Amino acid sequence: MSDVYKDIKRIANALERMAPKSYDHITIGKGNRYLWNPDFTQLTPVENGQIIPLDLMVNRDLQKKLLLENTQALANGLPANNALLWGARGTGKSFLVKSVHDHINKTAQTPIVLIEINREDLHTLPPLLDIIKRSERPVILFCDDLSFDYTDNAYKNLKTALDGGIAGTPENMVMYATSNQRHMISRHMMENTRKHAIHENEVIEEKVSLSDRFGLWIGFHALDQDDYLHIIDNYIKAYNIPVDKDIWRPMAIEWTVTRGSRSGRIAWQFILDLAGKNNIKINNTDF
Repeated sequence: MSDVYKDIKRIANALERMAPKSYDHITIGKGNRYLWNPDFTQLTPVENGQIIPLDLMVNRDLQKKLLLENTQALANGLPANNALLWGARGTGKSFLVKSVHDHINKTAQTPIVLIEINREDLHTLPPLLDIIKRSERPVILFCDDLSFDYTDNAYKNLKTALDGGIAGTPENMVMYATSNQRHMISRHMMENTRKHAIHENEVIEEKVSLSDRFGLWIGFHALDQDDYLHIIDNYIKAYNIPVDKDIWRPMAIEWTVTRGSRSGRIAWQFILDLAGKNNIKINNTDF
């Protein structure tokens, strides 16, 4: 009898694993920032997110203006565009999304919800969009570092979601994505497409058309040395780090040489090092 019970239990467990997951119980709570976790069928709240004030982002006035205006429209219940922030790595793309969200919510009557989804989870967009539709709050769906390889079909799920399909895109949602490539397609993918496609132009055009689903394109250029030093100077003043310019400037330039690049992320890492050496405590953040 015990063997039969074990067999029944094993079959029941197998059927439970095979059954489709239910997301009907998930609702957006009172929090303002969430991570989408489809494996555990939940939205995980992100508490005490560390955000640098928007005014500390220098040399990005146009980018700030464009995303602020678009996000403010969303907060006011007006039409707003999906936005693609593209350009050189470490130039503050994801930093801008999080900082604009935090800035708008300080005065918004109905705070905007920021939900981050990993690129690997784009195939679970349909249930997530249903959850967003049930919310009365405006939502930014955020995907960081978005790009697609040659054999990757996840872009089709995203195209369908942004187009709306039969179900339609939630009226209370926009999607913000960051990418190092303007069309979110890696060079490796483009090269393979040219090698193997019979009609390479048609294949590339299909994949490139994903970027057309974003009505707002915001470009980020690489920093020159003056911009890089300006950013560091701004941080030093904001966090009251007691060091003279004649001392930190050559240190900052050497810092970029040892890392082989110059970006907002590199500037922030230098500030962390400089603050530590001067016994100054500051909050960390993500770029």
